[in-house]
Amino acid sequence: MNPRYILYIHLVINDIILLTLLTLIQVLLYIVYTFHVWLCIIFLLFSLPINLNNPMTLAFMAIECYVAVCFPLRHSQIITVKKTYIAIAFIWLISVQSVLPDLFVALATERLDFFISRVFCQKQDVFRFPGIDKKHTIFNAVLMAIVWLTLIYTYFKILFTAKSASADAKKARNTVLLHSFQLMLSMLTYLYIALTIELISLFPQSVHAIRFAVATIANVMPRLVSPLVYGIRDKTFRKYLKMYFFCGRKSNDIQFT
Repeated sequence: MNPRYILYIHLVINDIILLTLLTLIQVLLYIVYTFHVWLCIIFLLFSLPINLNNPMTLAFMAIECYVAVCFPLRHSQIITVKKTYIAIAFIWLISVQSVLPDLFVALATERLDFFISRVFCQKQDVFRFPGIDKKHTIFNAVLMAIVWLTLIYTYFKILFTAKSASADAKKARNTVLLHSFQLMLSMLTYLYIALTIELISLFPQSVHAIRFAVATIANVMPRLVSPLVYGIRDKTFRKYLKMYFFCGRKSNDIQFT
């Protein structure tokens, strides 16, 4: 199995799970508006780490492109299937560590009846201990800084290599650029709460419409990029996309760019 496709499948599975959870939450909010705290915690324990998996996976995919272009002869030794699975385990470990301590703090500081009360399901209404928001802000800032530095470093290393190398190197450079675009879209998630609050203050009569629109823009739109980037640009995926798009008929005259 190709490590590049393993990372891509991991990215897509994350997006599918996150979109499923977000859609379920949005539908339930329209029906019941508030959740029991214990149920909201379950949703948050899944959705928050999965949301963080996206940028970290993009960083590892950029590293894979960098190794493939700059160290082509050693690529199969450096990027192995086993190391790829270790990288995915590391991604999950970091993302889970971002939210699991919040649960322990809530269990230690909140009264039992709080967990059976009903709240609007968002992080700041469930994990109310002072300092948790600041911890998340610092954690996200450090994580995003590391991911951005990784993308910038790999892009310029590939750029210098691509000046005198094959078309594959130039394609890898463009792929890293697309990863950066994906990361920029993913960062819309961190503006979700602030943007929602600001719009609701301006249009208080359209609370549900604002929450739905902002959630779609901040969470759904970034997830549309991944299948387009790899589904159209990658030769292997492009072949199967053509086959399924045209219901198995030959489409040699159709070209994707």
